[in-house]
Amino acid sequence: MNTESPGAPLLFAPPDARTSRCVAFLTNVNKKYGLALDSYFDLYQWSIGHIDSFWDTVWDEVAIVGYKGQGVVDNNALPAANPPWFSEARINWAENMLTCRSPDKFALIQATEPTPECPNPPHRRVTYADLYAMVADLVSALLTLDLKPGDRVASYSSNCIENVIACLAATAIGCIWVSAAADFGTQGVLERFEQVQPRVIFAVDAVVYNGKVHHHLPKLQSLLSGLSERCSLNPVVIVIQSARNASAWDDTNWVSWDSFISKGKSSCLGRTAEGEIEWCRQSFDWPLWILFSSGTTGRPKPIVHRAGGMLLQAKKEFVICADLRPEDVFFYYTTTGWMMWNFLVSGLSIGCALVLYDGSPLRDPSYLWHLVDELQISIFGTSAKYLDQLSRIGYRPRDHHDLTCLRHIYSTGSPLAHALFDYVYERIHPNVLLASITGGTDICSLFAGMCSALPVHRGEIQCRMLGMAIETFTHDGHNCQAGEAGELVCVRPFPCMPIGFWPLAGFGTDESVKAAAKRFRLSYFAEYKDVWYHGDHVLITPSQHGNGGGLIMLGRSDGVLNPGGIRFGSSEIYNVLEMCFSFSEERNANDTIEDALVVAQSIEGGTDERVILFVKLYGKRTLSIEMEQKIRSEIRSRRSPRHVPARIIQVDDIPYTLNGKRVEIPVKKIINGAQISSVNSATLRNPECLAQFASIGEMLRNEISIAMKR
Repeated sequence: MNTESPGAPLLFAPPDARTSRCVAFLTNVNKKYGLALDSYFDLYQWSIGHIDSFWDTVWDEVAIVGYKGQGVVDNNALPAANPPWFSEARINWAENMLTCRSPDKFALIQATEPTPECPNPPHRRVTYADLYAMVADLVSALLTLDLKPGDRVASYSSNCIENVIACLAATAIGCIWVSAAADFGTQGVLERFEQVQPRVIFAVDAVVYNGKVHHHLPKLQSLLSGLSERCSLNPVVIVIQSARNASAWDDTNWVSWDSFISKGKSSCLGRTAEGEIEWCRQSFDWPLWILFSSGTTGRPKPIVHRAGGMLLQAKKEFVICADLRPEDVFFYYTTTGWMMWNFLVSGLSIGCALVLYDGSPLRDPSYLWHLVDELQISIFGTSAKYLDQLSRIGYRPRDHHDLTCLRHIYSTGSPLAHALFDYVYERIHPNVLLASITGGTDICSLFAGMCSALPVHRGEIQCRMLGMAIETFTHDGHNCQAGEAGELVCVRPFPCMPIGFWPLAGFGTDESVKAAAKRFRLSYFAEYKDVWYHGDHVLITPSQHGNGGGLIMLGRSDGVLNPGGIRFGSSEIYNVLEMCFSFSEERNANDTIEDALVVAQSIEGGTDERVILFVKLYGKRTLSIEMEQKIRSEIRSRRSPRHVPARIIQVDDIPYTLNGKRVEIPVKKIINGAQISSVNSATLRNPECLAQFASIGEMLRNEISIAMKR
């Protein structure tokens, strides 16, 4: 593969690029199709120009288990058509996760944050043989509930071994997996689960975070009460007991994990005559799991991902692009509510060991790096915010740990600042592939990211991923010129495109299915005709070392809040305010809010942001300290600590458009330094109120400036 450079400085060059799986794949493509591709960019261009041949070849290269059949996709289809893929194929995602059955190889290693009561918690380990047996028993137990393919099975849990087993067992029988992190407030989970109505919910009894045990069953009970009241849903509840002195439960309808597994073991359902799990192989486009958007413009969008797309895309990313190997130990710091959990679990298809972690990543900044040495972690995944915080507290892992086992470090969640590239190579490891990766919940995979055959350039994502035809468009829908930033779009179909929003046809009323389909089109295909609009503002850099150009992420195009790399929508805060502080006859007038607006202010030199909540009160009341505390408390308990605003500020009025929509993006720009003249006042119902936001913005920026000088 041609790796000649135009002379740009490098931070890392792969020592064995020519022996990488990516180069091997290029060689196979040349041989199969009689081509003379020479660089990664050559391969990339072929992959997006011949999507049918490319994905057909990927299926064979990564050894998908299942029936492929004839036909891949219409090579002339446009993304907006969301064409079917591999129409004759029959696969099961979980079956492909459990091809390794070794009794001597660990599949899962669970580490838990220490607490004063348990300063040295032992790691839990499960071999691939044990994992398969436990999945088989849980499959049997789930079948005793008369579950059918397409039924939803949900989790409100921590990042534990049982959660992975539950996901594998549910999808093994064709059920659709739904997950919410244990640190989510019950109101946020209720808004998600009520849309998909799961028949079963798995939940832990307690979680560990920041050195403390947090009892989870009260939140579970609150969720179940809400589901019963709102949609008359009473799912079967399986409680995963953690042995952390969690509170007992009174509900006799709940079942413990151990009892449920024992029931499955004795029932022996869902097995073939040979004792193999009776995998429910479905079509390539069969729904695998539902992920939720952040909820910026209303309730979180339930995004349905197809089983074949998730499998084929993950295998392409891991095998061909990242060169993951069965001997790797793969860790990603994530909760079960972030798509990186799904990303991590898909690593089982490689046969490598996955490390799960339940706890805070920074209470003891050395802890995760101790795990690297102890468990010989070779692939370390985290967020840009974690690396930023680690650098700011002055922690230098390289000075305290060996870390020679590390091959790759992955970073996502927010753009990785240029200085953090330097920090990783100077303070963590001088010879590691640092991959800033981007994609998101919408595709549950990557548009751009890592390649083991390419070097790393400071501040850049290495490359556009094979088969992902991403470009940058101007606001009026033209291709950006060289050096011009624009909106990230994908101009060719890709197999990990969501099937749609829930409910799909056959899973809801005609009216609800049509509404979901319309919402789906408006989310991704309303901005530009026929191409996928992703909502990221990016720059594609000039090609270096044959990479076809790296990517620099410049931020979200919309108003999604992203403090500390944790994305969520403004409506999640609005809903709490509406529920707890809206005017009613029963509520004291001093506890009411007339209106509100929430935006993000850029901090830390643009590497992070903080949440600013503006409130308008009734009459001539003044925002009191007690009211501020109550607002923070309700947001914290009903959402999460990450949702709590950094500043709550009273304003005289909230700006609205002529058609009655809150004006978030212009206010965000103003408090970050834009002039009022940059806003088209003709589109606003009350443009005069922007002057107050400009004044407040100056005050907020001065706060940040003073804080940075301390």
